[in-house]
Amino acid sequence: MAYIEFVGVNKYFDKTHVLKDINLTVEHGEFVTLLGPSGCGKSTLLRCLAGLETVSSGRIFLAKYEITHLEPQHRDVGMVFQQYSLFPNMTAAQNTAFGLKIQGMKKNEIKEKVRSVLDLLGLQDRADYYPRQLSGGQQQRVALARAIVMEPKVLLLDEPLSAIDAMLRRNLQIEIRRIQRSLNMTTLFVTHDQDEAMVMSDRIHLFNVGHIEQSGLPTELYTRPRTKFAASFIGHYNIVPAAQFSAASGWDLPGTDVAVRPEVIGIAAAGLPAEEQGIELRGTVRGSIPHGNIIRYTVDCGAFRLNADVLFDTRVLFNEHDEVRLSIAAENVLTLD
Repeated sequence: MAYIEFVGVNKYFDKTHVLKDINLTVEHGEFVTLLGPSGCGKSTLLRCLAGLETVSSGRIFLAKYEITHLEPQHRDVGMVFQQYSLFPNMTAAQNTAFGLKIQGMKKNEIKEKVRSVLDLLGLQDRADYYPRQLSGGQQQRVALARAIVMEPKVLLLDEPLSAIDAMLRRNLQIEIRRIQRSLNMTTLFVTHDQDEAMVMSDRIHLFNVGHIEQSGLPTELYTRPRTKFAASFIGHYNIVPAAQFSAASGWDLPGTDVAVRPEVIGIAAAGLPAEEQGIELRGTVRGSIPHGNIIRYTVDCGAFRLNADVLFDTRVLFNEHDEVRLSIAAENVLTLD
């Protein structure tokens, strides 16, 4: 049996069906991300696991025991929210120690555990600082320390980085993943950011209006989305009606739509010889946008447009209205359910 298991979980808020027959498993030590747009049900599922919401039907298991109707304080889970919720009148060490004091642990044991966890999170020199004296990233790490020090069976992270600036957010993504691996702590992470999910996860469950659209390894979801929603949410795919793509390329493709990632499209001047293999398209450049070392070209292919991402090279730049040839390996053109 999996370490965490949701079996046929449904949740209604009045007449709104928020979670629709969710069946999901998590293995011990996994870092699993619930990914999806706002309002899709991912945070509600996390709160059902924590006991902060009751399920309308279905069962939840943790470490082989059913916890569906167990009180939150008896579930042994730690949770970190987007809002840090630190006590303003307590130092970083005192905030971290709060739960241990409630449990009645001895003072010398509390001191040692708090010191160890603050060291782990790089906060050893901020132990006596109050929240107002800490940066946003440091406050978030204190909130994480407060959850980790309790040694919960499961760590739940509900969009904990969404209020942090981009550079610090990237650093904390790496830091949280490092800590999770070092502790081998089973972790469920909620985010709407697909790039964040790709960086941090062992496995991703993509949510869409209350159900799981697709599950798999990050690379699987990125390279092999099965539905139009999955392709539009992960990987910035070009999505084109199959009939239009077939007419433009001369390839007879099945399905309703096809999906192509921008980075798998080659672009060259229209006068150059065609590739011996693969799919060829002709088009006209309608615009370009630099993204660091990548430049994204928007190419008009008649009935549809494609975005193509290529490495920035000053020797080969295309301007608006240039006629170009696009080349795509056949295996990189995906048909969608």
